[in-house]
Amino acid sequence: MSERSLGGLRFGTLAVHAGVSPEPTTGAIMTPIFQTSTYVQPAVGEPLQGSYDYGRTANPTREALEASIAALENGSRGIAFSSGLAAIEAIVKRLSAGDHVVSEENTYGGTTRMFNHVLSRFGIEFSYVDTRDSGAIAQALRPNTKLVHVETPTNPMMRLCDLREAADLAHDAGALLSVDNTFASPYNQRPLEIGADFVVHSSTKYINGHSDVIGGLVAVREEELAEELFFIRKSSGAVPGPMDCWLTLRGIKTLHLRILRHNENGLAVARYLEDHPAVDRVLYPGLESHPQHELAARQMTGFTGMVSVDVGTLERAKTMTEQLRVFALAESLGGVESLISVPALMTHASVPQDRREAMGITPGLVRLSLGIEDQTDLLEDLERVLAG
Repeated sequence: MSERSLGGLRFGTLAVHAGVSPEPTTGAIMTPIFQTSTYVQPAVGEPLQGSYDYGRTANPTREALEASIAALENGSRGIAFSSGLAAIEAIVKRLSAGDHVVSEENTYGGTTRMFNHVLSRFGIEFSYVDTRDSGAIAQALRPNTKLVHVETPTNPMMRLCDLREAADLAHDAGALLSVDNTFASPYNQRPLEIGADFVVHSSTKYINGHSDVIGGLVAVREEELAEELFFIRKSSGAVPGPMDCWLTLRGIKTLHLRILRHNENGLAVARYLEDHPAVDRVLYPGLESHPQHELAARQMTGFTGMVSVDVGTLERAKTMTEQLRVFALAESLGGVESLISVPALMTHASVPQDRREAMGITPGLVRLSLGIEDQTDLLEDLERVLAG
């Protein structure tokens, strides 16, 4: 299906329409779920439109999703994967044995695990730095550095990286910049516009937004990079199924509406917790007390629904997570429902204890993913538990 021209439209309109065109046979307004593994070819070696020969190679539902994320991130192409980790893996698989990657140290624990215990076995070297400090990035760069990979805001410490500085440093060293934009979403931050080469999302989170899909997305600036990633995905096989693509595409249609409520609830809860006597510290870039608030205001248009809070001890963290009624104790984030987790024992349990402690991931640190529920109910739920 050919996509309509949507140049110059604003984010909310793109979220509803980008990648989607009426199905030409029936005029169906929604992109169909092309639930097929293969395609009939009119002649030997001549697939339709040059690509529809096998489901791993091409699928119209998947292509609609890819066009959507490319438009939302203002990139040239989008590439869909079976998970966020598969998306990051494909970016690193562009490299060869002996190449070097500089990574933010406070990435999602699964990313660190994949780098250290899987990809490093193939001769790719990884260094971890605090990318809040551009000097630390510069010092870590080597002649064989081919990629700088950052998260901003980071999971769960809500650190920010100055993307313009990181892009300049990477490019001057002959490397590319990859940005995990999962915590922000393209509504709040568009790294490609600031200089990044790759933007990656766990589309499981805000992009889909309904906690019913596992997926990953990459948007790129340069067509050549897109072709490399398409080849890697075709060769490795980490493709999402048509139903997952359709659900994610449907979720995107309300992304701009959901993120507004996520942002509002995140800021309200962060301000409430910042003044609460039972809380040791609150990490949220939308607070003026956040040490990088000025940077957040400069490179983000909203501050997300993610809030990390330290309640002092693991016992208090467990009590909090187990007694809340509206918040569900679960991993993941970015869904319409509010979730709570203890990173040291859950999302970042695979990170060595000494590294967790050095980054400030204490046993008493609790991560909140604020959903789109009524704000008063969320605050009352928190107050009921913290007051006890």
